[in-house]
Amino acid sequence: MGMIAAIVQARTGSVRFPNKIFQDLSGRPLIWHVFNRLKPSKFIINRVLATTTNPNDDVLAKWAQENEIPCCRGSEADVLGRFYQSATTFAVDIIVRITADDPFKDAAIIDEVIALFLSKKLDFAYNNNPPTFPEGLDVEVFSRRALKEANEKSIDPFEREHVTQFLYRHPEAYKQDCLVYRDNLSHLRLTVDTPKDLEMARIIYNKLFQSSEFFAMKDILELIAREPEIAAINSAIERSAMYSKKSEAYAKIH
Repeated sequence: MGMIAAIVQARTGSVRFPNKIFQDLSGRPLIWHVFNRLKPSKFIINRVLATTTNPNDDVLAKWAQENEIPCCRGSEADVLGRFYQSATTFAVDIIVRITADDPFKDAAIIDEVIALFLSKKLDFAYNNNPPTFPEGLDVEVFSRRALKEANEKSIDPFEREHVTQFLYRHPEAYKQDCLVYRDNLSHLRLTVDTPKDLEMARIIYNKLFQSSEFFAMKDILELIAREPEIAAINSAIERSAMYSKKSEAYAKIH
């Protein structure tokens, strides 16, 4: 099976919300929660930070060192290359791609995608094409072989920035499948890309984190059902353009 590791891509620079990964969330920086929420996974052996060589990210590399998290630094724009560099540096065979602005990742959902990848002997597994989970609970799992080929063959700047787009666009070459949730919850926004998102995240954490460090998606859904105004805080923010690109890929597969 080989070593399964989560590679978390993070940088302090963000056009919409600079330094968001160090914003306080229940007494800890947001990035801490992203890594912490991976701990209950039954499959993930290691958690790696993939950041940039930009001097602005020295603080992030220092944070990783202080928290005993393996860190690899690479190109800021070429995130695909940075992922491949991280996977080879730490001998990762199966990569779980995690983005650092998602403090609601659910280890049980991550494990379901990993199980799908393993049981069907896939090259690439995900839960967002088509999207049925809330934005921010996305997970992608792929082999180092697929990552290596994407890194070698992709020349499209969009593909290199977004890591997995080459794989989505070549379903004929990479065996792939999607974990689909029973209800379509893709309208829910559980990610932090703007100050409004952070406001929503802080309310959820204030209500759930103290009683359960690893609160799950079902806990969030139950809270939102009781207090729908929480989901309304950031509901007007546009969904990432990534999803329209993935829809194009989905149409190609089907």
